[in-house]
Order: sequence, then structure tokens, then C-alpha cells
Amino acid sequence: MPRRPLSLAIYRRMTATALVMVSAIIVTGAAVRLTDSGLGCPDWPNCAKGRLVQVTNGHQAVEQINRLFTGAMTVALIVTVLGAFRLAERRQDLRRLSLALVVGVVAQAVLGGVVVLTHLHPLAVQQHYNLSIAIVTAAVVLHRRAAEPPGPREPTVPRPIVRHVRLLVGLTALALIAGTVVTGAGPHSGHAPNDPTKVRRFDIAITTAARVHSGAVWLAMLTALGLAWRMRGQRWRPALDDALSLFLIAGLTQGAIGYTQYALGVPAGIVEIHVLGSVLVWIAAVRLLLACRGPIAVGGTEDRSHVFAEAVAPPVNGA
Repeated sequence: MPRRPLSLAIYRRMTATALVMVSAIIVTGAAVRLTDSGLGCPDWPNCAKGRLVQVTNGHQAVEQINRLFTGAMTVALIVTVLGAFRLAERRQDLRRLSLALVVGVVAQAVLGGVVVLTHLHPLAVQQHYNLSIAIVTAAVVLHRRAAEPPGPREPTVPRPIVRHVRLLVGLTALALIAGTVVTGAGPHSGHAPNDPTKVRRFDIAITTAARVHSGAVWLAMLTALGLAWRMRGQRWRPALDDALSLFLIAGLTQGAIGYTQYALGVPAGIVEIHVLGSVLVWIAAVRLLLACRGPIAVGGTEDRSHVFAEAVAPPVNGA
């Protein structure tokens, strides 16, 4: 780290790198499962008993690359924490958020060991993904706060709209969780076919799991379209416009990928793209929720009642 204090502009680029890294590790982790390399390294933290690194076959190579990438991500997050303590302006909020990233990654490393030691039990694999999404959430919040001044914050939209957005985020989270159940019931266990160790799967038909997942996605997208309808013509609309547009684009694209992979029998390549899409959809959902609040303008709290009053009823004659 440089001796001189960091500027917020430089630190925000550091948080962007951290966000990319914690998002990418979900994709590389999925590659381990989709290439049947989940038990390429049968031990943890070593690859095999007495050997930290061992590459005797392709499965081990994939798993080792993923572990090395995890190490690189951890270093990037540690640098992000150190950067939060070297800012020219003391920012306790950024320090806490950056520390949360490191705590999450440490917990993820332990959970990764559980995944290996339980021979890829689907519940452990599911929690591995869910914890990764929680880390991504912290990274998105950190990146957003690094672009804003410290201090109290105020709503940028009416309270009913905040509740609508929270519902949308909750349904999106439900869709992601249901998606992990589809994974746990599907054919991609992460287990090499010629390995005698049996990997358990969720005792649920993949068609049933896929329908529940699809239903949650439809509910989320209909809720997003309902939010777009409520926003039409409102003076506070610019606060959410970009974030909602991004969510709709990501959600519709992800839905198309999901139906495509199901129709084609869930081929590994499209599943990998679907995993990436799930991360992007969640980032868009978190950004939308964050857009509901913003820093108080310099000079005091602005009276926004005249802006929010328009949300009580739809505009008349399109005005």
C-alpha cells in the first residue's frame, strides 16, 4: 500500500476490482462442478493427503486453478481492507464493509472444506453459493458507498415504493435459492462419473424444482414490471430509472437463458452462463434497493414531501 493517503476515486476502483473478483469466483466454482472436478482434490486444505498442490489429471487441474483464484481474490480483498484504512478521509462505514468481505471469504474457505469433506453434499454446495451471493452483496454496497459522501441518508422514493422494491429483491432471492435446489436435484453433481464415491442429490424431481424456480422468476419479473408502471410520470422516477432498467434487462436475459438450458437438457456450457447471469441479476437487484436511499444534500435535509405526494395516485392524463 502507498504511504500517502488514498483518494476516494482510487479506492472506488479498488472496490470495483473486489466486486469483480468475488463475482468471478462463483463462476469458477461452478466450472469445477460442471466439469465433474468437485472431488478432483479429495482433501482440504491440501489437494491430497500430504500435498498442498497436486496436478495428476484434468479434474485436479481445474480444482487447483479454482483454489488459486480463491487465494488471489483473498489477497485483493485484504488490499481493499487496507485501502479503507488509508483513505485521506476517515470512513468507518467503508472500513466495516471491507472487513465484512474478508470475514465472508474466510467463512467461505471453511465451507469449501465442508463441501469436499462431505463429498459434495447438495446442501453444502447450496450454502456455498448462498454465502458467495452474500459476499457479492457486501461488495456491491461497498462499491456504492465509496462513491458517496459519509453521513446520514434519506429516502429518494416514497415509502410504498421502497416496500415494492424490497418485495422485488425478496422474490429475486427466492428465485436464486430455488435455482440452487434445481442444481442439487439436477445431473451436474460435480462428481467424476468413474469415481466410486457416491454423491447424494436432493430427493426431488428436477422438473418440480425447475417449475418452482420458474414460478419465482415470473413473480419477480411481474413485480418489476409493476414497479415500472408505478414509476411512470413521477418526479422521483430518475432515482430508480437506470437501476430498474438494468434489472429488467438482466432478468429477461436470464429467463431466456434458463428456458434454453432446460429445453436443451441442461448442457454444462449454458448452465455456466446461467450461473453468471444469476450473479448479474442479483447485483442489479441490490443496486435497485440501494437506489432507494441517498446521502442528504449539503445544506440540510430537503423537504421532499411535494415530490413524494405524487406517488399517492397515478398521474392524470399522462401529466
